[in-house]
Amino acid sequence: MKTRVTELLGTRYPIIQGGMQWVGRAELAAAVSNAGGLGVLTALTQPTPEALAAEIARCRAMTDQPFGVNLTILPSASPPPYEAYLDVVIDSGIKVLETAGNNPKEFIRKAKAAGVKIVHKCTAVRHALSAERNGVDAISIDGFECAGHPGEDGIGGLVLFAAAADQVKIPLIASGGIADGRGLAAALVLGAEGINMGTRFCATREAPIHENIKQALIGATERQTNLIFRTLHNTGRVLKNAVSDEVVATENRPGGCEFADIHPLVAGSRGRAALESGDVDAGLVWAGQVVGLMHDIPTCAELIERIVADCREVLARRLAAFD
Repeated sequence: MKTRVTELLGTRYPIIQGGMQWVGRAELAAAVSNAGGLGVLTALTQPTPEALAAEIARCRAMTDQPFGVNLTILPSASPPPYEAYLDVVIDSGIKVLETAGNNPKEFIRKAKAAGVKIVHKCTAVRHALSAERNGVDAISIDGFECAGHPGEDGIGGLVLFAAAADQVKIPLIASGGIADGRGLAAALVLGAEGINMGTRFCATREAPIHENIKQALIGATERQTNLIFRTLHNTGRVLKNAVSDEVVATENRPGGCEFADIHPLVAGSRGRAALESGDVDAGLVWAGQVVGLMHDIPTCAELIERIVADCREVLARRLAAFD
């Protein structure tokens, strides 16, 4: 499958694994890359830049195919050493950097000067156009169905992908709500040249999370996610469980809430513990509405080959129906 995305990334298929906190580790990234997609390590899953360097080396020992690194840059009272993480990406010879959140021009210049291609993830056409002007190489745009932070506009992928394709000139990657060949076909028809999947790759054999979490994901319906932080204007989509239900209830109580009121519930350490222990109600489990389309736990290779085959079949069948 040749598109501008495969040419940019050096992959066989235009399929990217999302850079997910606690999940984007060497086992998963290498499996996706070996299967023809682009595996992505999550920089901030690693506690230090030195640990990221070691994880990159570990991933490189598992695959000879291209893989990337995600670096999400968010405002914080005590930010991690973002530039040190970027230096590790450059010094390790990584050729694809997925960025999200803020996208400082100086980071773009530094990465591009080292020959790194930048895929910037955003949730609105206006943000995509800004990133394009700032010199990124591709845009990954998230529809409101996605896991993580879908922005505040509430625009679903069916409209957002097409709206972005109308204006963005660089390669466009559709993200959020995609789990199968129908989703890839739809993204291509809407004007994207590749797809990004996060939640779907969580329910694969190689995903480094507990089997109970994987079973919860494939057992959920499209109605079993919660929108949290909505009242704080930092909306996030997570799996519906006891913790996220309590967060929503706290936000909706008379008088609302402050972040401090829910911080003990949403702490990243609790979410990580849930993924590792298999206790679905122990913390937040980030997941998109696409859980309603997920029904098995294949290997990454099985999943990617099936998506590509189903995409080709559905496009050919639909076209033939109109002859």
